[in-house]
Amino acid sequence: MSTPSLTITRSGPTAHVTMTLLAIAAVAIAVIPFVLGVAGSGRAVALLVYILLALMWNALAGFAGLVSIGQTLFFGFAAYTTIRLSDAGLDPFLAILASIGIGAALGWVTSLFMLSLKDGEFAIGMWVLSSLAHLCVNLDPLIQGETGISLIQMNAYALETRSALILWLALAVTIAVIAAMLLLLRSRTGAAITAIRDDELGARSIGVDVLRTKRIVFVLAAAGTAAAGALWLASASNFQPRAFFGVQWTAYMLFMVLVGGLGRIEGAIIGAVLFFAIETWFGAYGAWYLVGLGAIAVLFALLLPKGLWGWIGPRLPGEAIPTGYIIEKSDI
Repeated sequence: MSTPSLTITRSGPTAHVTMTLLAIAAVAIAVIPFVLGVAGSGRAVALLVYILLALMWNALAGFAGLVSIGQTLFFGFAAYTTIRLSDAGLDPFLAILASIGIGAALGWVTSLFMLSLKDGEFAIGMWVLSSLAHLCVNLDPLIQGETGISLIQMNAYALETRSALILWLALAVTIAVIAAMLLLLRSRTGAAITAIRDDELGARSIGVDVLRTKRIVFVLAAAGTAAAGALWLASASNFQPRAFFGVQWTAYMLFMVLVGGLGRIEGAIIGAVLFFAIETWFGAYGAWYLVGLGAIAVLFALLLPKGLWGWIGPRLPGEAIPTGYIIEKSDI
């Protein structure tokens, strides 16, 4: 009579295939400047920014249960600090990196008082902070109100060179964010995050430091969203406060995460890719494009409430991007 044996592993065949596909995608994106030129590089940066935004909003709402409608606070402020640091004489690429760090610091300071709020209070509070930051940025004489200002320091680099450098920086940041999320979710803190998401009161009762755990996720999301804002500015080369603090970015984040699947890294990536494809094909239709996005979001809410990955994931043998352990049973 055979005896069942249990094998505990981090990944399986699905994970191996997924990681291979992601590596191929990363290489393909890296060579875009040599194949598709400036235009292709710009579109690739847009895709990576959408992925960053989706990952970070998903980290907040899907893992920590923090539903924010004011992440434009970090998106817009990072673009503003990039403009300010570049105007002060710092190389624009170093200014982008510094703005990511400033975004993380702003996230930590903000968390000191915002994480004491719950549910709707937290969501509205974040929106209020974003609106206040928008107003303050408009008061800076350098920005000239809603007229805005260009990141003219980028002109020190040839067009082809800077477009390639921006793309490679965006790719490196995206890979670093995904790696950081994986390391976090696979750690003891990751187990605490999962416990808080499933039952915050129960997690607190077994000794989980809920406030500290939420702060870690909040600061990570702030840094990633700041990176997206600074990279979007570098690609667009023009800063207008309304364009960076606008509510449309919150709508995009909601759409990508809800359509892709809340609470999974795979869902955020799929949602971002789908949104990018829809924008590429139908963005020129203006208002009708926005109406279409709303209609698609409603359809998914009614027909696939767990998003695309919520439908695809359970049908695969194992997790695509595993954050826990996989127990395999075999006979010996």
